[in-house]
Amino acid sequence: MTSVSSSEPAAQRLAASTPWDAEADDALICLAVRDETHDVKTFVLAPKEPRLFAYVPGQFLTFSFEIGGETIHRCYTISSTPTRPHAVSFTVKRVPGGPVSNWLHDTLKPGDTVRALGPMGDFSCFQHPAGKYLLLSGGSGVTPMMSMARTFHDLAEPCDVAFVHSARTPADIVFRSELETMARLDQKFRFHAVCEADAPDEAWSGPKGRLSLDILRDTVPDFMDREIFVCGPKPYMDAVKAMLQGAGFDMARHHQESFDFGELPEADQAAAAEAEKEFDAAPAGGVRTFRVEFAKTRRVLECPENETVLDAARKAGIRLPSSCAKGLCGTCKSKLTKGTVSMTHAGGIRQREIDAGMALLCCSKPTSDLVVER
Repeated sequence: MTSVSSSEPAAQRLAASTPWDAEADDALICLAVRDETHDVKTFVLAPKEPRLFAYVPGQFLTFSFEIGGETIHRCYTISSTPTRPHAVSFTVKRVPGGPVSNWLHDTLKPGDTVRALGPMGDFSCFQHPAGKYLLLSGGSGVTPMMSMARTFHDLAEPCDVAFVHSARTPADIVFRSELETMARLDQKFRFHAVCEADAPDEAWSGPKGRLSLDILRDTVPDFMDREIFVCGPKPYMDAVKAMLQGAGFDMARHHQESFDFGELPEADQAAAAEAEKEFDAAPAGGVRTFRVEFAKTRRVLECPENETVLDAARKAGIRLPSSCAKGLCGTCKSKLTKGTVSMTHAGGIRQREIDAGMALLCCSKPTSDLVVER
């Protein structure tokens, strides 16, 4: 047997026994960039010092990217599996005009450093043990499902897993080769793709169109007996939910990701319109209001002490980066250059960031006048 020098980086990573702790070191080094499809890439990361990643399949990381002199936060689901703890990966689809996805595809390369917080989230098969699962994904919503599927496969779990992924064309099926291989090797794992159209170089012979009840019945006849996980664009998840409800599925066994981990859209216009109506309503008697100024945009609003800064901003028609609205993801993290808040978060910010004057606007209520560095 040939011995491996302990100075070999791969050997050092394999010998790691200390868990990765974002509180102690949030810097991750890009080890590799892998092309999954023509517009989807996977980025493999690890700490500079060998560490082990611990998470459950389906969780996500919140990243801080330095782009054009600005720090931008984004949430991305972990697409790798916790059974391979020496590195972690996330998978991103290029979005036309998307500032982060395009930067990642065009700029991030092996050797570069990004910062991450997590893992976070409770969207996981481990939270809902079952003998039979159905994983439904659309587009980039494949990533948490892939983490779950890889985990079941690596552990040789005896549970029955059906995976149905919806894509535009055969060329857009992310992880296609790996999923087909897993289905070939494991009789308890079935993979089906549903494509809306043919690819230029491949006529699709499988289910065609958008996922429907008929397609679901044909591919997974016993879907009514399964624990179902759903992730994808909001219209896809809404359509799947309505379809399952119409079929009489027990929705207590339906679980969907609560927010989009891709390029986060601006505040929903319908919600903004509704918020504007509420803005004119006077706060309850005795409730104090505080002046909130956004330094960069020079916008000013009045925020009641019993309302979060994010909600007040939406009512004023000010669009701020946000996602989970639960103090979990860190997307709305902002610097307070003046004033104080009462903040009840769910892990999306570290104590050292709070000490440095940062706050999550989605779960921060003013206790004085504020100046926000946005």
